[in-house]
Amino acid sequence: MIKISPSILSADFANLQRDIQRIETADYVHVDVMDGLFVPNLSIGIPVTSSIRKVTDMPLDVHLMIDRPVRYVERFCDAGADIVTCHVEADTEENTREALRKIHAKGKKAGVVVKPKTPASAVLPFIDEADIILVMTVEPGFGGQKFMADMMPKVSQIRQYIDAMHPACELEVDGGVDSQTAKLCIAAGANVLVAGSAVYGAEDIPARIKELRG
Repeated sequence: MIKISPSILSADFANLQRDIQRIETADYVHVDVMDGLFVPNLSIGIPVTSSIRKVTDMPLDVHLMIDRPVRYVERFCDAGADIVTCHVEADTEENTREALRKIHAKGKKAGVVVKPKTPASAVLPFIDEADIILVMTVEPGFGGQKFMADMMPKVSQIRQYIDAMHPACELEVDGGVDSQTAKLCIAAGANVLVAGSAVYGAEDIPARIKELRG
């Protein structure tokens, strides 16, 4: 089954509990963490993640768009994250492996993320240890960007890697996902879709989530 992970970056932060409850038919809550260094934007951090944990039983899918995430992954796990993903571009291979190890040691799921200009092969050093691989279909940092359809061959390539080397690993796509582009992502092999404005901009959110599943 296709899983949907709505991004709260498109939620109303003054009514965050309400807006998380509005997506309860989804599978995950996607939490975008940005530090203003790795990406040119600031969003939320550990205290907000901890607050979200108190108001929902849904799995928290925490996407760290931060420099050297190995420094913070344990604290995000302690704050209530269920899945923590780190960008391969954000640190050395050794430190990224250590970040995955720390996440797993906390009993949580760990994954890696690749930006649009990063080749599919960049996930190979981590594929055996990853519970999820996230492919960005926009440049990370801001919501509402246009979907980059030219990322679909990369998604398909990573799907081939996963099927051959670690079939239990999930393949997630994030960026510009809507009712139309979701079909392209699923066809390319993704099984988890992150959607922000497509979900929160819908008049009927449960219906939109169902539509995105295909």
